[in-house]
Amino acid sequence: MFQILYYLINGIQPFLVPICFVLAWALIILVSSSMWTAARDSVKIAQQMHQIPCAGCQYFTDDYRLKCTVNPSIANSEEAINCFDYQAKTNPMLY
Repeated sequence: MFQILYYLINGIQPFLVPICFVLAWALIILVSSSMWTAARDSVKIAQQMHQIPCAGCQYFTDDYRLKCTVNPSIANSEEAINCFDYQAKTNPMLY
């Protein structure tokens, strides 16, 4: 029983180093690819979130209970990117 196992290990041994080498590099490439994809997706989401204009709107209250007096259900969300009720705080026509 052990002799068969000994011959099997001796038969695989020349191929063991190249197989481990390829597997190690494959693991490094997969981890790098995963990190690159996560970073790319994070940047894409951050760019989309920076398009939300709520913080510069005159109706934005900056209170967690009532974020917006006009559209409280969509305030600080992706739906607020093209808000029709947006009025800039520094609008000179208001004064």
